[in-house]
Amino acid sequence: MSSLSTPGTGGPEPLLLLLDPVARQTDGESVRIAKDVLCGGADVKVAYPDNPTELDRMLSHRGRRRPVVIGSDLALQRVLQALHRQRELGADPVGMVPVGRTEELAAARALGVPEEPVRAARAVLSGSPRTFDLLVDDGGGVALGGVRITGGGARRSGGRPGGWRSLWAKLAAAEQANALTSDAVDHSPRVRVEADGRLLADVHRPVRLVELTLTGADGVGVLEVVVRAPGALVRVRAASVSVVGRGFGYEADGHPVGPVRARTWTVHPGAWGLLLPAA
Repeated sequence: MSSLSTPGTGGPEPLLLLLDPVARQTDGESVRIAKDVLCGGADVKVAYPDNPTELDRMLSHRGRRRPVVIGSDLALQRVLQALHRQRELGADPVGMVPVGRTEELAAARALGVPEEPVRAARAVLSGSPRTFDLLVDDGGGVALGGVRITGGGARRSGGRPGGWRSLWAKLAAAEQANALTSDAVDHSPRVRVEADGRLLADVHRPVRLVELTLTGADGVGVLEVVVRAPGALVRVRAASVSVVGRGFGYEADGHPVGPVRARTWTVHPGAWGLLLPAA
């Protein structure tokens, strides 16, 4: 059961504060500090979504409130995915206060979000929006930084149980069980890779790595593509990449997805905005 409350005083930019349940378990003190700073500077509605359905509902009923995430990269990724699905991704810049273990906040650091909760919260209140590209796949998923397909498939998440993370892991596991049998994942996957229609690899030889990386911000719209096979390395730039195979898992921003038989990723230039400290 989720809860919704409205602490704080009135402010010029009303906020919807989305608290990742795992963040409260990981570092409750940082969550409390960030929440106090935000509630002291704006009209804040605090939400505790227990599952993706609750998250969708809260975002769709937020009105004029800007979404602000307190949590990990995964929490931010899921909020952007929900906004993309609702066609509301570019309506307002998103705020973030990163709370989690070091390995769970790599994307936040790369995007320039302050690590300290007070500085991050102040950036939400008085920072400037900066636009970033987004990698969107034809299955409805998004990635902030990139995607990797390796010979070992997608790694299993080592995150502690509870909250959004465990629920989404269960959903991914159910998707995997329904889509393919376990023997469909090959340790040396044979996949066909095309970048903007150009063939980079085919199923006649295994690949060790397919890596897609967003190259920048402010609407650049370019994807760095690396395909590594035994005795060969291909590196190109593209706006869209398609991968087809018997069954392959991948990682989106380090989080496991799949296996799937086909996926197409497309760069959406300047698709979303993030509130960062003013220069």
